[in-house]
Amino acid sequence: TGQSQSDVVFEPHRGQDKLEGRKDVGDLETREDEMDSTPMVSSLLNKLANYTNITQGVIEHEKAESEDRIQRVTINGPQMGTFIGVFLPCMQNILGVILFLRLTWIVGSAGIMEALAIVFMCCSCTMLTAISMSAIATNGVVPAGGSYYMISRALGPEFGGAVGLCFYLGTTFAGSMYVLGTMEIFLTYIMPNAAVFKAETGEPNGMQNNMRIYGTCCLAIMALVVFVGVRYVNKLALVFLSCVMLSIMAIYAGVIQSAIKPPDSQVCLLGNRTLQNSKFDKCLKTEVINNVTTPTKLWTLFCEGDLGNATCNEYFTQNNLTVIQAVPGLLSGVISDNMWAHYGQDKKIVEKEGKSSEQTSDNTSEISYYVLNDFTTFFTLLVGIYFPSVTGIMAGSNRSGDLRDPQRSIPTGTIMAIATTSFIYISCVVLFGACIDGVVLRDKYGESVRGTLVVATLAWPSSWVIVIGSFFSCCGAGLQSLTGAPRILQAIARDGIMPFLQVFGHSRSNGEPTWALLLTAAICEIGILIGSLDNVAPILSMFFLMCYLFVNLACAVQTLLRTPNWRPRFKFYHWSLSFLGMSLSLSLMFVSSWYYALVVLLISGCIYKYIEYRGAEKEWGDGIRGLSLNAAQYALIKLEEAPPHTKNWRPQLLVLLKLDSDLGVKHPRLLSFNSQLKAGKGLTIVCSVLEGTYMARENIKAAMAMEKTKGFCHVVVSSNQRDGFSHLIQSAGLGGMKHNAVLIAWPANWKQAESSLSWKNFIETVRETTAVHQALLVAKNIDTFPTNQDRLAEGTIDVWWIVHDGGLLMLLPFLLRQHKVWRRCKMRIFTVAQMDDNSIQMKKDLQMFLYHLRLDAKVEVVEMNAGDISAFTYEKTLVMEQRSQMLKQMQLSKTEREREAQLIHDRNTKSHATLNDKATPTSDRVHMTWTKEKLISERNRLREANMTVRDIFNMKPDQTNVRRMHTAVKLNEVVVNKSQGAQLVLLNMPGPPKNKGGDENYMEFLEVLTEGLDRVLLVRGSGREVITIYS
Repeated sequence: TGQSQSDVVFEPHRGQDKLEGRKDVGDLETREDEMDSTPMVSSLLNKLANYTNITQGVIEHEKAESEDRIQRVTINGPQMGTFIGVFLPCMQNILGVILFLRLTWIVGSAGIMEALAIVFMCCSCTMLTAISMSAIATNGVVPAGGSYYMISRALGPEFGGAVGLCFYLGTTFAGSMYVLGTMEIFLTYIMPNAAVFKAETGEPNGMQNNMRIYGTCCLAIMALVVFVGVRYVNKLALVFLSCVMLSIMAIYAGVIQSAIKPPDSQVCLLGNRTLQNSKFDKCLKTEVINNVTTPTKLWTLFCEGDLGNATCNEYFTQNNLTVIQAVPGLLSGVISDNMWAHYGQDKKIVEKEGKSSEQTSDNTSEISYYVLNDFTTFFTLLVGIYFPSVTGIMAGSNRSGDLRDPQRSIPTGTIMAIATTSFIYISCVVLFGACIDGVVLRDKYGESVRGTLVVATLAWPSSWVIVIGSFFSCCGAGLQSLTGAPRILQAIARDGIMPFLQVFGHSRSNGEPTWALLLTAAICEIGILIGSLDNVAPILSMFFLMCYLFVNLACAVQTLLRTPNWRPRFKFYHWSLSFLGMSLSLSLMFVSSWYYALVVLLISGCIYKYIEYRGAEKEWGDGIRGLSLNAAQYALIKLEEAPPHTKNWRPQLLVLLKLDSDLGVKHPRLLSFNSQLKAGKGLTIVCSVLEGTYMARENIKAAMAMEKTKGFCHVVVSSNQRDGFSHLIQSAGLGGMKHNAVLIAWPANWKQAESSLSWKNFIETVRETTAVHQALLVAKNIDTFPTNQDRLAEGTIDVWWIVHDGGLLMLLPFLLRQHKVWRRCKMRIFTVAQMDDNSIQMKKDLQMFLYHLRLDAKVEVVEMNAGDISAFTYEKTLVMEQRSQMLKQMQLSKTEREREAQLIHDRNTKSHATLNDKATPTSDRVHMTWTKEKLISERNRLREANMTVRDIFNMKPDQTNVRRMHTAVKLNEVVVNKSQGAQLVLLNMPGPPKNKGGDENYMEFLEVLTEGLDRVLLVRGSGREVITIYS
């Protein structure tokens, strides 16, 4: 409501009161309808009398107590309609300081055409933003908080917080601009004698220092008024609005008057240079008094000595004085002179275009008597200075709680206000250019017209109407900024999205946000210390443009996503208009000041990241979350279309966790190890199987948070763990985002366990991952693995490359070393050579292979008898001969070698898949271009390789366990000898026997193989290549 609560104590509803007085005239209901449809003049006047430009949040905070501190019953007055509630506040916020103080100067410098371009760009930006804002504002109820609330609920807490703070800073710097505007009017046009520092030639910053001193005092008084209570600002709202309206009417009246009879305001020119006529009274060099020629005051400024033998300034002597009309009038044709730009250089004299003068090599000691440009002007600078004059479009949406029908009033009122103010600005640009002379327009402070406000020279009936009107208008706007900004900050603080702002959410007993007001006043003071309206205006332009950019983005995102909840009542919007508004806002930011734009974008980015990392979790059903959902869906469908290339392979881990009797995570280090492997940026799904209840998900979530594991948590309730893990391995993930590797812990005490379930489940998991072509990582002694907080000082990660099964062994150490835990560890690769191999050549080939893979590792070749390692595999797999063959192939020419290496990788991959699938080999997995002859020869060689594998390495079920143990013992001796001090040992993991009767022996085999080693990671590849030498 536009009326403070304290004002309506014990007052009955006005409409009701009127009705009761008219009951004798006719039926009560008829009169009620009539009152609604055609309000009486008294009702309109009553609303105007109680008009306020403060948001409903402020009114809620006003005290509902009378002077004697007795609590009264409050009855709210009727809510406001479109005109009082939206149109007038928007008009008052949009029109203001720039119109009165800078628009004439912008027209003079840029010319009518470029000034119209500036106005058109800025007004288009706000109109497009208003359309987007109307769509958001009519899509549901907008409580107190206005634009901050709209953006944060549409784009999420991160964007909401960043834009909310931009809007807050914009409103705060607007307060600085209004205070500086107020002081400029006061010190330049009302009381120039009040200046503490005189802006003479010796003290160029005199005016700025005056603005700083008086501005600080003015800010202190305004902050005190707001602190004592907004009801006083409330009372003056109509006065301030009247001042704005009267001033604009005085301008239009002056234009009409100038067409009939131009005002008698004169400018004195010396040659073509404009003189400051506050220094003299007559525009003459000499005058005749009582038949005696005497020098004028103007002559004494440029000459020294008596009239007869004076030494004068050469330019003064050579050029004549002329008097021109400051306001020639609407019909004078001066519009043609003002049509195009006249940009000026810093400290250059304002000269009349087209007027001739005698140029001299003149001494500039008298330059202070001319009208000077105070800085260099250019188009983009003027855009930044002008833009604040179109801000203020949010005033209607900020007060939605006060409106009778916000979903109708906000769009209508805001768009009408922008249309009206745009018309006023465009007409003022044309009329100023048509009525006022160019030198006066370019004279920013009216020094050529005796220190009168330039726009006031046009006013009717008196220039004081605009001077006083603009003074109060700026005062009111400053008070409103100081009232509104703390409440925006309070709304952000109370949302709890930025922990460091929480103190500003507190308020006094009457709801006044005291701390927020203090911070606002402090930031406002920074703006005032800048000391120049022209320097503050581009800063607040940036903050408002940033805010408008995100309003448009919010509307565009919601429209394009077509979320079911996006149902605005305002239908005249389109995503293309929102994108145009967004592009225009961004363009204007960089046009007006690219370095300010970068700073504001950096501030917004920092706030965004801060909220993302530190802010409270908020779920507001925002559009960015919807956007993520759509993007995820699109990406998943795209991933499903084709299998990923080797270059895109990354470990996507399914981590199978076991829980203890209290449903706590048994091996949290498994999660640590997983997060250390996350350099691959792959998917993580952490799973567990329960027999019975569905309560452990939160425990797993907590463990994941503690170990900084980013991924998804999944709990399955199953009749037994075996089935549960089986279901997870088969079905976890979605579409293209499925796991390709499983990470589990070694069943530590499998020998001592009463039940054989633990190791049987383990072996079944190994068999299952092999069957579905997934890699398996088994961490042995997982509880000794480092946590994320540990930093391994020195040491090595040792890779024992016995069987080539896709290159996963090579990739894992590289990924681990990206994490700070393992960063200082060196990588060593051991490969096993048979006695008849050329181990020196093998080492060179392997080093070359690693060089092409861009892996930094030390290579060692260990020689062993063929019999010592022949029992290493229990199934048909790719074994040492093939790996040796692959290395031998690399002795060809460099180009051939690179192509061959990749081919053999892909061929090995295929042969593994072929043996498992019993399918005929094809060249699907070879990601290269080959000739037909080459392809046929490779297929033949592939078949030969497969035969070799079948013949040599197929372990028959009837062979004794002695041979297997012999392999394990021999290999273990070599590994322990070389790698006992290593921080981590990675070993190929042989597959389990086809015959389940040998399962226990298989467990023994693995136990013997890894005996005496501290941390071991057994790796069983999926058979597909995961690492490539190609870019």
